[in-house]
Amino acid sequence: MEHGSIAMISILVICGFLAGVIDSVVGGGGLISIPALLAAGIPLPMLLGSNKLAGTLCSFTSTASFVRSGKINFGMVKFLIPFSIAGAVAGSLTVRQVPSAFLKPLVIVMLVVITVYTLFKKSWGDVSTYSQDSKKPLIIGMGIALVIGFYDGFFGPGAGSFLIFAFLMLGFEFVTAAGNAKVLNFSSNIASLLTFAAFGSVSLYYGLLLGIPIVIGAVVGSRLAIRKGASYIRPLFITVTLILIGKQIWDTMH
Repeated sequence: MEHGSIAMISILVICGFLAGVIDSVVGGGGLISIPALLAAGIPLPMLLGSNKLAGTLCSFTSTASFVRSGKINFGMVKFLIPFSIAGAVAGSLTVRQVPSAFLKPLVIVMLVVITVYTLFKKSWGDVSTYSQDSKKPLIIGMGIALVIGFYDGFFGPGAGSFLIFAFLMLGFEFVTAAGNAKVLNFSSNIASLLTFAAFGSVSLYYGLLLGIPIVIGAVVGSRLAIRKGASYIRPLFITVTLILIGKQIWDTMH
């Protein structure tokens, strides 16, 4: 598609907005933004880095919305950010050396487990059971931040869903779990973006063309999540993880 054509710009604007709405709450915006960049004809070496620029803008916007609403547990999250950053840098460096396709079957299994668990635990995430008095959730959280940060820099699909699931397992309710997840997602995104940029693998043109409507979508999505709570986040979380499963199975078979 011609660089700067009306059709290409329209694809990126519409898909960017939709990706922002979804990604701001439960992650998975890459399901929409990466195919949009492919359809727009972006050169493949620039695709991941440009998508990471748009994703970073999205996660920054939604993080800011959750911060303003007070739906982030900074007492815990501030200790996890360095681990998320370190993991993302390591993952982004590794993906330049090792193809990430071998992860797809493992990701499918993990997403299926998450979906089944969330479907059967009907009231899960409605009320917080997290205790600041115990050090165990913090230590587990550090390990999770490092591993998912690496995964986000290395491969990426479902990173937001994995983070929300992890925070739910640590006892947070859905809205705060989503808020905490967005902070770590932003940390890993910006670390990964800077790594891609250092190797010249980011297109400002495509990244911002996709990123600006993503920001608008992120504002809309995060406000809906904060206002409607678990009744909005839970079904969206399950829907996105099911779509992610289908997408990963499709990619593996083809």
